[in-house]
Amino acid sequence: MDYSTFALQPINNLYKHMADQSYDLIIIGSGPGGYVAAIRAAQLGMKVGVVERSELGGICLNWGCIPTKALLKSAQVFEYIKHAKDYGIEVAEARPDFGGIIKRSRNTAAKMSKGIQFLFRKNKIDTLVGHGKIVAKGKVEVAGEDGKKTTYQAKNIILATGGRARELPNIKIDNKKIIGYRQAMVLEQMPKRMVVIGSGAIGMEFAYFYKTLGTEVTIVEYLPNVLPVEDEEVSKQMEKIYKKDGVKILTESEVTAVDTSGEGCKVKVKSKSGEESVIECDIVLSAVGIATNLENVGIEEMKIKLNDRKNLVEVDEYYRTNVEGICAIGDIVKGPALAHVASAEGIVCVEKIAGLHPEPIDYHNVPGCTYCWPEVASVGYTEKAAKEAGYDIRVGKFPFSASGKASAAGVTDGFVKVIFDKKYGEWLGAHMVGANVTEMIAEVVTARKLETTGHEIIKAIHPHPTMSEAVMEATAAAYEEVIHL
Repeated sequence: MDYSTFALQPINNLYKHMADQSYDLIIIGSGPGGYVAAIRAAQLGMKVGVVERSELGGICLNWGCIPTKALLKSAQVFEYIKHAKDYGIEVAEARPDFGGIIKRSRNTAAKMSKGIQFLFRKNKIDTLVGHGKIVAKGKVEVAGEDGKKTTYQAKNIILATGGRARELPNIKIDNKKIIGYRQAMVLEQMPKRMVVIGSGAIGMEFAYFYKTLGTEVTIVEYLPNVLPVEDEEVSKQMEKIYKKDGVKILTESEVTAVDTSGEGCKVKVKSKSGEESVIECDIVLSAVGIATNLENVGIEEMKIKLNDRKNLVEVDEYYRTNVEGICAIGDIVKGPALAHVASAEGIVCVEKIAGLHPEPIDYHNVPGCTYCWPEVASVGYTEKAAKEAGYDIRVGKFPFSASGKASAAGVTDGFVKVIFDKKYGEWLGAHMVGANVTEMIAEVVTARKLETTGHEIIKAIHPHPTMSEAVMEATAAAYEEVIHL
């Protein structure tokens, strides 16, 4: 069965308004940057049109953040059932219904996309169906699937075209044996063996999902640690947990070629020492980052300035390009390629257009989350980066093995690590591995935004028993006041 049919079908002409072809703002792309910017602009009194050639909500909502979390939840539930005896519960042997899991994920995405349609109608935002391209100052051409082109006028234009799976030059995605994240969500059957190239958030999440359902998974990472952007202790902890669960991890290694001529795949891997090996599998998942969607949107024609690598649009702190009236947000500009970042950028951008005085985003206070199990969440400096920046630091760490709530829940893997500047008490960073830590990181983000000190965190009463107590306990450890260690 083609499970992609469970996704919301491309938006239809019911939401394509042709009566008035002039707008205060046209946004090309309806992902988490585009649709949030559109709604905020409408709240500020602008007449808004959004160009979208596929599903409302973009990749994140339809093929990224939301459906992957649905898949991961199914895997987590299955894992709980497998370990039900640990909780004093006897159940019959459980088996994953792979098709049912995929169907649930697609239906979740479809429901969310319909929610964006509702929000657009509520805020009187027009959906302009087709491929959008800036063709002149204040003019956007929209080409429909039927080839018909319509030109709209706009006082302001925002490019929010997002990204797609990046391909390695020697490993081309064929969506059959070598797949990207999108195809990984709708496979018709569960593979017996999978090689994941790359151990960033996407690679680690899919590795967890397939491993939990029973696939034999190997991760190949070019850098020394999995989750290479995270604090080194976090990376080492996750590698230890994954290996314990049966995932094979090859760091400081690269995939040099994939032979797909046979029934399966033969993956050639070369280690840092030069040793070569071949791994046989059914499917190779390429999870090596994203490529930006800058083709055929008017970049060259409008002489919009790009960075030196020609893969990002140059913008100022309010996302204005070098061309008056044209802005850019999200994955196509410098900064973390994260949904919540794109949304924040969209709001700052339209508030500036509206004449307000928004505060520029502090990119050093953006949380990053990986939704494998256990989860990973972080914000600010790693310990290594803080030292390299010249800070004299205090470091506190609290393991979940010492947490009453974690013990009661049976999820004691992981820890909370916090980093403070000794001189002024500035909260430099926090790094977490554990159950539901993606929900806990917001405390740190808010505290850092408010310039909260470690002593204020220690004296703020945290509810007991909770996982969030670990934030307070880790902070107390940094100041040598910890009680439960």
